[in-house]
Amino acid sequence: MKKTTCILGVTIITAFGLAACGQTNNMDHTKHESTKEKETEKTEMKMEQEVTAPKEMNTGASNDLLTTSLKNVTRLNTTDPLQMAVLTSQTIWPATHKENQPGAVILVPVSDWQLGIASADLIHHPNNGPILFIEKEKVPEMTLKEIKRLNPFGTKDGTQIMVMGDVGAAVLEQLKDYKVKQIKETDPAKFAKDVDKEYANITGSYPNSVIIGSSEEEGRLYTTPAVNWISHMPEPLLYVEKDKVPESTIEALKMRKEKANIYVLGPEKIVSKEVEKELSKYGKVTRISGETPTENSIAFAKFKDEKTKFGWGFTKPGHGLSFVSSTTPDLAVAGAPFSHMGKHAPVVLLEEGKASQPVYDFLTTIQPKFKDDPTLGPYNHGFLLGSTSDISFETQGILDERLEIVQESGQGHGGH
Repeated sequence: MKKTTCILGVTIITAFGLAACGQTNNMDHTKHESTKEKETEKTEMKMEQEVTAPKEMNTGASNDLLTTSLKNVTRLNTTDPLQMAVLTSQTIWPATHKENQPGAVILVPVSDWQLGIASADLIHHPNNGPILFIEKEKVPEMTLKEIKRLNPFGTKDGTQIMVMGDVGAAVLEQLKDYKVKQIKETDPAKFAKDVDKEYANITGSYPNSVIIGSSEEEGRLYTTPAVNWISHMPEPLLYVEKDKVPESTIEALKMRKEKANIYVLGPEKIVSKEVEKELSKYGKVTRISGETPTENSIAFAKFKDEKTKFGWGFTKPGHGLSFVSSTTPDLAVAGAPFSHMGKHAPVVLLEEGKASQPVYDFLTTIQPKFKDDPTLGPYNHGFLLGSTSDISFETQGILDERLEIVQESGQGHGGH
């Protein structure tokens, strides 16, 4: 019943070198060996440059900037989750006419990350709306203004605002001009089950596939990448603890009548082997994991179950990506709609806001290459969520370069 999937990094230099060794030509053996060695050395030097950090940085590059967005990386330049949610909303929903207005806006207490991630399931169609943040006792003015600008036209039952969690009466009073629905539960596992049920009620059925993530603080960064997938597709997030499957999660899995496709997100130090075994009673279990939060987010971005079609499967060029520092995970929740529309971008967590070797390796596998015409694409694009104090301009510049389409011959853009 159980299947464990291990996703490994690509050792590009070695693989490329082996491929080069398999080439043949009409030269004599001595010359062939010499040429082969030179070609291999040249190739390895080129690939080494591509998959490691730049050797020489320009220390003055971030001085006197007039823009913080680049050709391949759009920065939403704030550290404030409330403002990030509004920036994301205004980018995804111009709301200039009904076709690009949201159906319902999802309001989440900014301090409850477990509720925030699980509620992203409601971003997806048919609700089609952003997550905006509130406080327990009030709706901030910034959020109220964005709701008014969006003018949500309502879901099938007329709901314009969906309030997550137990909030004060003052919050509901501020929203009295809208039709409001509330999911009051605050326990993470129970809340996730209620969101799953709400989405099933709206759409008429439960999706067979589910993501299992940790609701514990030490598991937060490993669970965070789920927020992008569940805003992109109808599958929900259900919660476990490291060594326990809550009853609410079991009840939600039982709704799949032993036909669940269960995807555990995170390594065994976050969700134990025993929990995986318990989950296998309710369906087929597949683990998607990386040792660090960065590696875990990349593993999810690369993963694809071809049978169920679950997962991003980003192993070739032509994609959107979101980048968030591991120190600001709230910004990933605010930016989840970048997976819902536009470039449909999964999130890559940058370790303390920096690009590390796993990021370089991953971006190399999806870097677009052209033969003689770069206008034909495909292209990559990144959304960088955070200020320059979260993710530096230097890091942004590196990401921009690694996402750029390049000539397959290695001549950059000079060969066309």
